[in-house]
Amino acid sequence: MSWAATPPQAVTARVPAKVNLELMVGPRRSDGFHHLATVFQAVGLHDDVTVEPAQEWGVTINGPYADLVPADGTNLAMRAARLLAREAGIDVPVHITIDKDIPVAAGMAGGSADAAATLLACDALWGVWSSKAELEEMAADLGSDVPFALLGGTAMGSGRGDQLAPVLGRGRYTWVFALSDVGLKTPDVYAECDRLRSHLRVGEPAPSSAMMTALRSGDAASLGRALSNDLQAAALSLQPTLAEVLATGMDNGALGGIVSGSGPTVAFLVSDTERSLDLAVALTASGAAPSVKRAIGPVRGAHIITAASGPRGSLGSTGHSGPVGHRSN
Repeated sequence: MSWAATPPQAVTARVPAKVNLELMVGPRRSDGFHHLATVFQAVGLHDDVTVEPAQEWGVTINGPYADLVPADGTNLAMRAARLLAREAGIDVPVHITIDKDIPVAAGMAGGSADAAATLLACDALWGVWSSKAELEEMAADLGSDVPFALLGGTAMGSGRGDQLAPVLGRGRYTWVFALSDVGLKTPDVYAECDRLRSHLRVGEPAPSSAMMTALRSGDAASLGRALSNDLQAAALSLQPTLAEVLATGMDNGALGGIVSGSGPTVAFLVSDTERSLDLAVALTASGAAPSVKRAIGPVRGAHIITAASGPRGSLGSTGHSGPVGHRSN
């Protein structure tokens, strides 16, 4: 592939973490995944992913979770870059730098977020100009949570969680996340969920009317009461100390608490910023949580935060400029 007269510079994309407001887990599918009905919300904990042309493929991770993330070909961001390169016929390697603030193995889709940001940043750097549908298709190939990291906001997910429909809810919500220093592996949590429910007949999952009503109302107290996660019992079975975290949060003013996704992060919804500060102090002072993060949701999905000159135009802080094109096969 040949570049324009002015080669592109490094491109950085910013991408949020997610919390599952509701996660209904149905029976196992023939492909080994489970049928899901979930409601995602993107929250203001972000990773920044920078891509730049390089002599060879590589990845560097910075931040407090750097030692927990693989820096080789198994890294999901690296897999995202290589996937787009194959699809678009690109033979220019990139170096990926991930500045992490999203906790790792925490049920907040940090790896999926990095993959989504890498897709967007490489698409910009290489001037591929993929359509929204093309990016979403590649995102779904990479993992169930990757499409939502591209979309952001609040959305319903079905299938494996990768088939999305935006939710037109109201309001902004204040979250406190109690982190754990021991991670949980998603496959282990699903396996434990299956074990705990082995005597039950599990039907097809569907979003609850209580959740949809709460989101339409924009009322934080109603949303707190509607929080639900079918994986929570499994996460508590594998990591019993999470029960104490949940109890501490609810005893200290949370409107609702839930294990986020497959855990072990526990997400608490509170009424305002002042209450979030109080709860953060209570969780850490009591010893229930080794560390705590606070965030607002919903926020936008993956988006470009730098500018780069490319072969077909430029990108600014709001994303693509000029016409959206398609990959060449």
